[in-house]
Amino acid sequence: MTTTGIHPDNQVPELKDYNVYTSDPALRGAVARGGAGWRDDELVRQGAEYGAEATLRAAENANRHEPELHTHSRIGERIDQVEFHPAWHTMMAIARRNGIANLPFFDERPSAWVGYGASLYMHSQIESGSTCPTTMTKACIPVMRRNAPLYAALSGKLASNEHDARDIPLERKTSMTVGMGMTEKQGGSDVRSNTTRAVPAGSGPWGEEFLITGHKWFFSAPMCDGHLVLAKTDEHGSSCFFVPRWRPDGRKNPIHIQRLKDKVGNRSNSSSEVEFKEAWGVLVGDEGRGIPTIIEMATVTRLDCALASAGFMRQGFAQALHYTRNRYAFGKALVDQPVMTELLADMALESQGATLLAMGLASRFGSAAPIDTAWRRLLTPAAKFWNCKRAVALTGEAMEVFGGNGYVEDAPMGRLFREAPVNSIWEGSGNVMCLDVLRAVSRNPDDVHLVLDQLQGVAAGEPRLLTELQAVRQMVQLPPQDLERQARRFTQRLVLAAQACLMLEHASAEASAAFVSSRFDPDWGAVTGISAGTSDPGALLRAAWH
Repeated sequence: MTTTGIHPDNQVPELKDYNVYTSDPALRGAVARGGAGWRDDELVRQGAEYGAEATLRAAENANRHEPELHTHSRIGERIDQVEFHPAWHTMMAIARRNGIANLPFFDERPSAWVGYGASLYMHSQIESGSTCPTTMTKACIPVMRRNAPLYAALSGKLASNEHDARDIPLERKTSMTVGMGMTEKQGGSDVRSNTTRAVPAGSGPWGEEFLITGHKWFFSAPMCDGHLVLAKTDEHGSSCFFVPRWRPDGRKNPIHIQRLKDKVGNRSNSSSEVEFKEAWGVLVGDEGRGIPTIIEMATVTRLDCALASAGFMRQGFAQALHYTRNRYAFGKALVDQPVMTELLADMALESQGATLLAMGLASRFGSAAPIDTAWRRLLTPAAKFWNCKRAVALTGEAMEVFGGNGYVEDAPMGRLFREAPVNSIWEGSGNVMCLDVLRAVSRNPDDVHLVLDQLQGVAAGEPRLLTELQAVRQMVQLPPQDLERQARRFTQRLVLAAQACLMLEHASAEASAAFVSSRFDPDWGAVTGISAGTSDPGALLRAAWH
């Protein structure tokens, strides 16, 4: 990006009509290393589309004109429809066309995960609400394959790259979206306390049929064509069911939307509370194995949270760098004020580390190698925890760079800042993620040593990092009750060590040295800055934006 010169009023023009992909060297490098060069031309096209003014306006309008719930028709029929602004469907169509709903499960190349990750990372920077039903649709695919006749009937609609916005029975649609219904008001993350019940109702062409009665406190994207829902059967406990919006006989399924959530952010997307009144559904997976069945879906969406939050950080940094290159104070551009240069350089490192972590993790989802399996088990919850946490801090810092201009709704930072916390909460909050890291350590103890051994090989010659890795190994040996109390600290140390090694492998010598020296400096953290880490922070900024 180039500086446009001093505006007569010293106001900064909007960042628009730029290429989100080609301007991001960390992303483009990750795509090449991940073997997804075959998708590079398509990602260049997508990058231009995401940075185009028309797309930015659609994203803005989708959030300004929020979804509206209509529970009944004018003659009193229960319709439970959510009405969206046309801009929402524009963003949903872009996400679908760009492969975010299905790419890694319908392209057999392992590197499809990397190509998918790059698209999600870019889309999240521009409009995050539409990623919710889109990524859930992608994540449901391996779960729905557990019901062979159901998947055979619907696979073509899942594979489609067209957005079909019509609210009609599935057999008449060209494509479909799928959401998730897990949590209930009395339990939240403790889904074993759920009370929703499923009663057998025979069998049909899609398998064993049930009638479901109960509620869901967070029912994501209620206008999806179907949802994967947890409910208990009398004999086998929690099971997973596919519950369509329309029954196969053409009647609307009795899933009653009670209200839409009035959320802090993610406002373009409708999240809801619902009640099931003998809603029709079919069993997916083994009866009584609903939680591990649906957790397979959650594992994939946790990768999505790490990718999207890395995207938030990149967009926050890009906006801050654009602003400071075009805003002048005390005789020179803000970017050239020493304390601002230090701050922006630190943000550049944070964004690059997050991108390398998320995209590196995505590259391991297409592999069955033991080391890649270990990374997925251990680093997926860790990356979700860390990237999502850091996105909240970095987007807040980026808003502050704008001063008062950042704290108004017609500027870009307000919506980005409000979006940032959702990924820390969705699919398991921070504490849940850290406990999942410990669960991975205890269930597969060899995995953590595989990962640490690999990191140690990368860190050879870097004493501070080797010391940190040894400390992580020592924590693994703690009694479980002691390690649980330190779950957040353990996860932070693990993920920072992983990021540092990724920087050593893939970043410039200047950037990796600055990352290691700052992140393992005991003074780093509460307020960012890397003055002890590099002699030329401006060089980091020049390398971070092409």
